[in-house]
Amino acid sequence: MATVEERVKEVTAHVLKVSPDEIKMEDSFTEDLGAESVQSIELVAMFEEEFGIEMDEDAALAVQTVGDAVEFIAKVCREQGVDVEQ
Repeated sequence: MATVEERVKEVTAHVLKVSPDEIKMEDSFTEDLGAESVQSIELVAMFEEEFGIEMDEDAALAVQTVGDAVEFIAKVCREQGVDVEQ
């Protein structure tokens, strides 16, 4: 099973049409990867689907960087009892 980081990068790459290899943990979704508001909402939905979780949309949309998203999603997975590989 892929790690949370690998899965976040794969989903991000798919939604934003960039190579997963180009995505760094410190990248900002909007500043570095060019996500627009519609894409940010799509990312939240895709992360929920990928990990089988429900996220608070406002909290999820407040996440700025790929690394923060990895931490946020891992935390939500733990809270909701979803087993993920760190």
